[in-house]
Amino acid sequence: MAEQDSIRLYEQQVQIGGMTCASCVARVEKALKKIEGVVEASVNLSTEKAFIKSQQPIAAAVLVQAIEKTGFDVPTQQFALNIEGMTCASCVARVEKALKKVEGVLDAHVNLATEKAHVSLINSVPLSKLTQAVQKAGFDLQADRIELAIEGMTCASCVARVEKALLKVEGVSEAQVNLATETAWVKASHAQLPALIAAVEKAGYQATIKSGTDMSADSHGAFQEKKANETAQLKRDLWLAVILTAPVFILEMGSHLIPAFHHFIAHTLGTQNSWYLQFVLTTLVLIIPGRRFYQHGIPALLRLAPDMNSLVAVGTIAAYGFSCIATFFPQLLPQSTVHVYFEAAAVIVALILLGRYLEAKAKGKTSEAIQYLVGLQPKTARVQQHGNWVDLAIADVQQGMLIEIRPGEKVAVDGEVVAGQSYIDEAMMSGEPLPVAKQAGDQVVGGTVNQNGTLQIRATAVGQDSVLAQIIEMVEQAQGSKLPIQAVVDKVTLWFVPAVMALAALTFMVWFLFGPEPNLTYALVNAVAVLIIACPCAMGLATPTSIMVGTGRAAELGVLFRKGEALQLLQQTQVVALDKTGTLTEGKPLLTDFEVTADFNQQTVLQLVASVEAKSEHPIAHAIVQAAHEQQLELSEVTDFDSITGAGVKAQVAGQQLHIGAERLMQNLGLNVDLFRSTAQKLGDQGRSPLYVAINQKLAAIIAVADPIKATTYSAIQALHEQGLKVAMITGDNQHTAQAIAKQLKIDQVIAEVLPHEKVDAVRQLQQQYGVLTFVGDGINDAPALAQADVGMAIGTGTDVAIEAADVVLMSGNLQHVATGIGLSQATMRNIRQNLFWAFVYNIALIPIAAGVLYPFWGILLSPMFAAGAMALSSVFVVTNALRLKAYKAVQFKEQAG
Repeated sequence: MAEQDSIRLYEQQVQIGGMTCASCVARVEKALKKIEGVVEASVNLSTEKAFIKSQQPIAAAVLVQAIEKTGFDVPTQQFALNIEGMTCASCVARVEKALKKVEGVLDAHVNLATEKAHVSLINSVPLSKLTQAVQKAGFDLQADRIELAIEGMTCASCVARVEKALLKVEGVSEAQVNLATETAWVKASHAQLPALIAAVEKAGYQATIKSGTDMSADSHGAFQEKKANETAQLKRDLWLAVILTAPVFILEMGSHLIPAFHHFIAHTLGTQNSWYLQFVLTTLVLIIPGRRFYQHGIPALLRLAPDMNSLVAVGTIAAYGFSCIATFFPQLLPQSTVHVYFEAAAVIVALILLGRYLEAKAKGKTSEAIQYLVGLQPKTARVQQHGNWVDLAIADVQQGMLIEIRPGEKVAVDGEVVAGQSYIDEAMMSGEPLPVAKQAGDQVVGGTVNQNGTLQIRATAVGQDSVLAQIIEMVEQAQGSKLPIQAVVDKVTLWFVPAVMALAALTFMVWFLFGPEPNLTYALVNAVAVLIIACPCAMGLATPTSIMVGTGRAAELGVLFRKGEALQLLQQTQVVALDKTGTLTEGKPLLTDFEVTADFNQQTVLQLVASVEAKSEHPIAHAIVQAAHEQQLELSEVTDFDSITGAGVKAQVAGQQLHIGAERLMQNLGLNVDLFRSTAQKLGDQGRSPLYVAINQKLAAIIAVADPIKATTYSAIQALHEQGLKVAMITGDNQHTAQAIAKQLKIDQVIAEVLPHEKVDAVRQLQQQYGVLTFVGDGINDAPALAQADVGMAIGTGTDVAIEAADVVLMSGNLQHVATGIGLSQATMRNIRQNLFWAFVYNIALIPIAAGVLYPFWGILLSPMFAAGAMALSSVFVVTNALRLKAYKAVQFKEQAG
């Protein structure tokens, strides 16, 4: 906007296509000036842009229409924006109205069902204006999560540069780059793939789109094949470098170390001829196996964004260049400095290639968890088509198809059993070793193994919607994520390489100006040693390799980290808060206690009671009826059914009068329940309310229905206590029942009679009392508490809403996995700290030694060759240390006593 004659004018610009000459410019300007309200219009032929000043904003459609009438066109863009928060048609209208008001928007259509806004606009409109318009209307843009495969990264400084480049792209709110997986996860308000890829390429690397949920074995197989080819290429280059370097090393170092060998070379081959031969062999080393360092390092240096390759390139070129001058133009150097360092340049390349090769082999093992999961998916399925069973490629299987699973076969896709009975090994999903019985109506998961029977299933989820695909996606996202601890590393590594190059330059100057004779030689050797030893590869690999191996091992044990950050927070846990129903307990009432007096038969009483309870919809009644069905008891016809308010029920069954209810009902009937006094006392201590049964005015039985505690809950809580953690229970049950269960399980603190919306307050209370809190739940009403907790753990058998709100998913209902997850988190963070300690201490300790600080005291200098070897070994150490996590064992549990 501008001020002119005290009238505020609005400035707009628009791109125009097709103009070729001055007359084109004149036609467009004339057309624009005819638009009502336009005060001034000018067109620039070189930039192909029109600049308009008007008394009010001119609608984009009006501008386009005026320009198109002159025979030219206005390039437009189409955006599909994901809108969050819309609930009704009025929301749609508000968003459309807000978008259409944005200068440059031609049209906007919003779809409530897909929650997308399709916007057509002239290409001079920045995305930020659209975002502001949507937010002003009271909504927000949902960020797309895009995964890119990045090629060419070699160290932590590469990671920092790629992240910095991606974050500069308009619409990108978050970017995480992982050196170990060679991937980038980007959160953007719309998918700007060309812009993202261009940004990465401008930073000096290659990027391609990668589907995070593509679980096809062929896709992952292609990726593994590519990595295998890269490793094979490294191996070939390594062997070539070794073969070419060996004679150089022997000729030069042999002459230094063995005087007789020096005289032998001088009198046979000749010193000068020896240098010529070293020159030829070293040149071959640098331009064939070593070319990768110069192809990446020199362009990065020219962009003023040096990386690890730049350090190697500068160091080896310095040693090689000095040696070439000494060999061919010795008169240019002081007499005392005429030495060659061909062996240093060649050996550095060979040793770094050795490190790269060992690192590549080790890194291949870090992704074995993903490879294992992908391998679980069978390639074909036996599908019924036109009345016949045919083998169909798994990619062609569609929802609703009928599939046969024979004994010993893997379940092809997620589905529901429609016929047959068998046992399914679900260890890959839950970590539980015992097979699970399946019959009609039960759900099965693709990738699990059928044991002994034949099943027919109807496909309910295929491809990316399957449980296995979602597990793979969760593991990949966790492996590609960045922990808070990594932020410190990133800040250091972004400036690390430039700082090292400056330090190498300083080392050269100090030795050249103040060092002993031959000062030029000392300056060169020490500066090269500093460049080579300071590679930040180990820093870049320290965290991501541990995350990859740790989260992969967790998946094998049935613990899925949906967010990598949970790895760091989980090990800081001070208190574990547990929901009761479905988490500590089975989640459904069962008949747990049933005793009869000496005058009655247990099965007969159960049949009569179940017949009466079948008339009720109460969960307690359902549990009694289910117990009768399990004993295959036939229910009898019931008459005169009547509910006795606050006491129980009565009815006639098979000619007998039944009363079922609390002790008060028995007292009203004049019956003494002292016979069951001890049983009633025990049930009360366990938080269970007993029911009594009277048949024909005689006391017949005592019954208790409860939600039984899972068999694994006792040992799980014991394991948490052994880890030094407090355990709390948050439940909506009454205080008496909750305290009784807490006493049984030795739970430290109980918050009872909590309504669903009050669970969040209970979590906050525990956080204030203890600190970092992990909440474990399984229901829809647990979702807010899972989100409020520092780490939310959802039982995998729970609802989708709870799982979506959680940071960690336990793939089975076994609470023992909580302790396993916390233990693995602690082991992974220990591993990361070890790696970071090694990476940083290595550089802090060895860079000064390479610079020569020990020389004045003890005459110690670090050869560039030893520097290269140490640098290569540092990366290998970090990766192999991370691989130790593959051996992590699940927390061992003691059997419940008594």
